[in-house]
Amino acid sequence: MPEGKANPVNVIRERRRALSLLRGSRQELLRHLSKPNSASGLARELGIPRQRLNYHLRELEKEGLVELVEERRRGNCVERVVRAAADAFVISPEALGDLGAGVGKDLDRSSATFQVATAARTLREVSGLDANAREAGRRLVTLTLDSEIRFADAGSRAAFAAGLADALAKLLVRFHDPDAAEGRTYRLTALVHPIPEPQGAAAGEAGATPATPSS
Repeated sequence: MPEGKANPVNVIRERRRALSLLRGSRQELLRHLSKPNSASGLARELGIPRQRLNYHLRELEKEGLVELVEERRRGNCVERVVRAAADAFVISPEALGDLGAGVGKDLDRSSATFQVATAARTLREVSGLDANAREAGRRLVTLTLDSEIRFADAGSRAAFAAGLADALAKLLVRFHDPDAAEGRTYRLTALVHPIPEPQGAAAGEAGATPATPSS
């Protein structure tokens, strides 16, 4: 029996796997498979015929979205116990092929569109590198900084942006070595955006703060 899920987040990079996940009630099946269960157990919980569940479970397992935990013998039959292959699933833009978001040179770098396209590129690149590393039995080393900051006004936000750009420029000059034959090039991306309002904090509610558009 697998002790733990190999990857808490399963990034779906192929169109075929994305379609398999999005088909019918399969997302609901995966939600109910956060803990191991069998087709019989799911049939009782969801009120869906076991034969139909068996079909969907086989298809999900074939695409690596569901994994086998154990097989139990019940009389002359063998009951297969499975679970979701990850705690969460993310569909990479590359599953859309040419329609996937890309970073265009003509995009306004201060726009939300550019930030979304950049984040999509990060997801596409890192998920591909991670898949290759796992296949080779290696670990992909990355660095992620994630924090929150509350600006008093637009002026302080602009001053922070200028200071961050200046600090990054100094670090790049210090550590970037274009002549390092044995080195490896890394991509550095810094994203700053407003945090979404909590659900229920509608405009006009007591304590609610109007969202400030990014610039």
